[in-house]
Amino acid sequence: MIAQILFVILLGVAGYLAWKRFSFVRRNIFLGRDITVEGDTSERWNTMFRVALGQGKMFTRPLAAVMHVFIYVGFVIINIELLEIVVDGIFGTHRVLSFLGSFYNFLIGSFEYLAVLVLLSCVVFLLRRNVQKLKRLNMRELAKWPTTDANLILITEILLMTAFLKMNAADYILQSRGAEHYITAGAFPVSSHLATWMDGYSNGTLIFVERFCWWFHIIGILGFLVYVTYSKHLHIILAFPNTYYSKLKPAGEINNLQSVTNEVKLMLDPSAAVPPSDGTPQRFGVKDVTDLSWVQLLNAYSCTECGRCTSECPANQTGKLLSPRKIMMDTRDRLEEVGNKMDANGGKWEDDGRSLLRDYISEEELWACTTCNACTNACPININPMEIIVDLRRYLIMEESKSPESITTMFNNIENNGAPWAMSASDRDQWRNS
Repeated sequence: MIAQILFVILLGVAGYLAWKRFSFVRRNIFLGRDITVEGDTSERWNTMFRVALGQGKMFTRPLAAVMHVFIYVGFVIINIELLEIVVDGIFGTHRVLSFLGSFYNFLIGSFEYLAVLVLLSCVVFLLRRNVQKLKRLNMRELAKWPTTDANLILITEILLMTAFLKMNAADYILQSRGAEHYITAGAFPVSSHLATWMDGYSNGTLIFVERFCWWFHIIGILGFLVYVTYSKHLHIILAFPNTYYSKLKPAGEINNLQSVTNEVKLMLDPSAAVPPSDGTPQRFGVKDVTDLSWVQLLNAYSCTECGRCTSECPANQTGKLLSPRKIMMDTRDRLEEVGNKMDANGGKWEDDGRSLLRDYISEEELWACTTCNACTNACPININPMEIIVDLRRYLIMEESKSPESITTMFNNIENNGAPWAMSASDRDQWRNS
């Protein structure tokens, strides 16, 4: 009974902490500008199922994709067992789903094979990060905590899968010995082999091993439930809404500012009908995270930090400072900073003299972008770093009149000559044919 009470308390504490953190993240996301998400609903659902659930874009790199699928499917399916663990923990039962008979045997057997695949995939991912040292997994923005975060999750998965198999091995022997409380249920194609190493243990020792691994497994899962809300692994959940709300228009199409569009319409036709303004001055472009849309902030929290965007970025490949992954990580970090300061100030935001532009993302990074859209095409969950870069550059030009000399020259030529080149319109035939 004491164990059941402790379990319920543990379950309640983990649920509360996870809910509190999810509420914080949700509040932060909706600090962004409200926008109308356009597009066909069925197309959005198709995108979500294909990209998030089906992991369609992962398979541009087949080896990593296959291992990721093992971990993903294993994580989802093995944790179906969590339902049984919760019921057993609350009511003090053992393998309560055993009434499913042969189907239950099939489930447990499948879980064990998946556990092995998950374990092996995590080992390979650890070796890729720390021994092979893939470039995209060992860049400056991943120094310290991001690398520790990734390794910590992989090690935890290995320990959880090991505990799961060892728990089943002890359970298998106790069942075969007819130990009290350990009903005969389940098929153990993997752990039955592990059991040969434990066959000499007494029943008391085996019960201790089984209970220890059971508690380790459930505490690990509940701990992961809370930890994931602070980690890049939040993409396990946010990948679904992120792909649903991802851009359906051509990926390279840049959104126009409605206020500017209205001004151009009035310049071309003073009698043109434009929506009335609410009188609130609108900032041109983006200086801080609250100028971004809530979809862009959802992008930031959904980032997996996989680095596929950066590895495909031509500016980064040529040694420029720009890393699209860093753009997303910086946006999330600044949003976290804003959210924490709001909480410290009773939920109200007061300007702290800092901003996403310059305090987190430098002008050098922004002007290195070629707007080729390779980062968005490479992202496995349709995150769009280019939109944030363009919005930040828009602020520099339209609010601060700042741009590199080459771009300023181009603007002047377009204004004076109707073309980016320093040749008058009357000479077009010459440069067109040259």
